[in-house]
Amino acid sequence: MSDGYYNSKKTDDICEEVCGQQASRAALTMSRLRCMLRGFDIKTYIFLFVVIPVFIFGIFLHGQKITYFLRPIWESPPKPFHEIPHYYHENVTMETLCSLHGWKIRESPRRVFDAVLFSNEIDILKLRWNELYPYITQFVLLESNSTFTGLPKPLIFASNRLEFKFIEPRLTYGMIGGRFKKGENPFVEEAYQRVALDQLIRIAGIEDDDLLIMSDVDEIPSAHSINLLRWCDGVPPIIHLQLRNYLYSFEYHVDNKSWRASVHRYKTGKTRYAHYRQADVVLSDAGWHCSFCFRHIREFIFKMKAYSHTDRVRFSHYLNPKRIQDVICRGADLFDMIPEEYTFKEIIGKMGPIPHSYSAVHLPAYLLNNAEEYKYLLPGNCKRESG
Repeated sequence: MSDGYYNSKKTDDICEEVCGQQASRAALTMSRLRCMLRGFDIKTYIFLFVVIPVFIFGIFLHGQKITYFLRPIWESPPKPFHEIPHYYHENVTMETLCSLHGWKIRESPRRVFDAVLFSNEIDILKLRWNELYPYITQFVLLESNSTFTGLPKPLIFASNRLEFKFIEPRLTYGMIGGRFKKGENPFVEEAYQRVALDQLIRIAGIEDDDLLIMSDVDEIPSAHSINLLRWCDGVPPIIHLQLRNYLYSFEYHVDNKSWRASVHRYKTGKTRYAHYRQADVVLSDAGWHCSFCFRHIREFIFKMKAYSHTDRVRFSHYLNPKRIQDVICRGADLFDMIPEEYTFKEIIGKMGPIPHSYSAVHLPAYLLNNAEEYKYLLPGNCKRESG
């Protein structure tokens, strides 16, 4: 009896400073924690202090990848486009080409307006405007002194305007001041600039039934595609353009799924400049989308910090110039992301670096005619200028 009492009392004594009320608050807290953990074995300690922290750190590093990989579980692919076959050869008449598409030729072509929001893509803008030059009535360009993320930006086009004297008689240029609102969703500033571009398009003199090209600077419609649309009657009032999708240069062909570029038959009061899906029809193989196709490493860094998806720069080392150069030459992802697809098959099929392509067939004519100047955009020339 006394032995039992003694043993019980001894246990209480051992925990007196652990579970009692005589110690300070800090000591009491630590003591209670020791009391709670006293019965755990070594495996439990490893799980609590090694496995769980490593798991949490892994989620921090790769949570975005995990989310994108699991996307097919909770998100279905969008409704497929009705893809219009695209017929073209330089030795086929326009009347025949219109007929092959199920359309009729017009007595005279429609006027065409090409409107873009400009950030810093000087070289790509040259390729675009030289490609489209023969068929554009008015080039419309809006530039802001602010990025979509609210960072101050020099007026790059304004300072390089003399390089575009060949389109000056057909240029409507506008500048808009940024609002510089910190912490705002970048897509709000982007929408604000697109509304301003609507006004500039009207200033340029667009009229009902004119064609309006809506696309980013690096989404370049092929000249013959625009010529086809301006000459044919029966073309849908809104038609998206399927573009060959490239990354960094025309050496890294990603896929043929770029579709955001579109051409509209303008209607006063109804047509609004936008960069999302606006119709269910897409014209196959109608141009090129060359994303992050810059000459200088500093231009990559600028865009990574400036465009609407700046949240993808999750770590500061992503902006390291040596890392960026290595990523370009490997055809890897600047943001260390996995492909944004809707099926596991497509995600797995696109994981890893983009395969090199050594084809320079069917690229913008101005690029090939000035291959030495734009060598960095052609296969086999991944090194970028550091300045």
